[in-house]
Amino acid sequence: MSLVILRDSRLLVLLAAGSLTSMVGGVVAPVLPEIVQQLQLNPGLAGNLVSMHCLTFALFSPLLGILADRIGKLRVLIPSLIFYALFGMVGALMQSFWPLLIARGLIGAASGGIAAASLGLLGTMYEGEERSQVMGFVTSTLTLAGIVFPLLGGWVGSTHWQYSFYLYGLALLLIPPVVSIFRHKSATPIQSVANSDRQKLGDVLRSPQILRLLLTLCLASVTVYAVVVYAPMYLKATIGASTTVNGIVLASRAIGAAVISAFGARYLAKRFGMTGATTLGLGLMALTLMTIPLLRQLNQIIPAAVLFGVGLGTVMPALYGALADLAPSELRSSVLAVGTGAGYLGQFLCPILLGTVLSYSGLPEVFYSAASIALVTGLLLMVPIGKKGIGTSD
Repeated sequence: MSLVILRDSRLLVLLAAGSLTSMVGGVVAPVLPEIVQQLQLNPGLAGNLVSMHCLTFALFSPLLGILADRIGKLRVLIPSLIFYALFGMVGALMQSFWPLLIARGLIGAASGGIAAASLGLLGTMYEGEERSQVMGFVTSTLTLAGIVFPLLGGWVGSTHWQYSFYLYGLALLLIPPVVSIFRHKSATPIQSVANSDRQKLGDVLRSPQILRLLLTLCLASVTVYAVVVYAPMYLKATIGASTTVNGIVLASRAIGAAVISAFGARYLAKRFGMTGATTLGLGLMALTLMTIPLLRQLNQIIPAAVLFGVGLGTVMPALYGALADLAPSELRSSVLAVGTGAGYLGQFLCPILLGTVLSYSGLPEVFYSAASIALVTGLLLMVPIGKKGIGTSD
């Protein structure tokens, strides 16, 4: 059945469109040290250039999802692809912090529209087991994109950092196949969610169990993005790493996450429960973060990045699995969407929290602070709450 689904040209196009959401930060993070150096930016503020899109993504994705249901998903997807390319490439022309930050925020909003429309189309195209398989393909595609785009951004940006921003123009190449494949499909809006369902969703999100999971996702994402934002700066300062090397290190993190997600995350969740697996992953992330300031050789840094990815690949599936288990089946998609928003909010907050540490201390203290956040997050999960703990369904 998997091969049959993968032959569906509609699926392949939508997967390609969805992968663009991983590209927003992936192609810029490797060249951030060069941006800081050539534009003479405050390093403490510069990290926001990699994370600003996370805030606007979290804000606009649900809003554009509602709009897509009302006016048709293609009417959201195609303009979002256009604005994604426009706001992305215009970043290459910016020569100061604030205009570049605004451009990064705008591409995040466009990325939210791409995610909302493409996932909405996938959700209506498939049912039952096929839909589950397709969601698995989405996860695999995003993981692969997390490996490819940092490498691509580092390689293209090795000539000049501005060239990495032109990669966002690839979104324009998807418009012809999207129009060709979906133009005969009905864009009939679906009915809005009933008021009773909205009320029930509000009750679910106010549950202490759900609130703790959302907070955990937010804090874990702060830790995750610390590597994306500050590892390139650290490598540039300590070993004079090029943008290509930065891309390799960030891709190594994604490789570790992909391997454990595919082959080990489910076993760890069954073996230790959701709480145990998440705490184990957070502990591994904290350990690798604490060792980064002690490493000076690339052959030491890459294994550390892979191990960090292993922790990441253990934590995120466990948290989203627990969130899905606690959510009523009819509201599962909405609750998971809120969880995604919490994760993006954490990515946005990362350079705000850790940028302050960098401004008053240094890069080693940034990694120690991120490790502390991971440890505190693990302890938060271990505090008993309610009648049903995370992972009791295991």
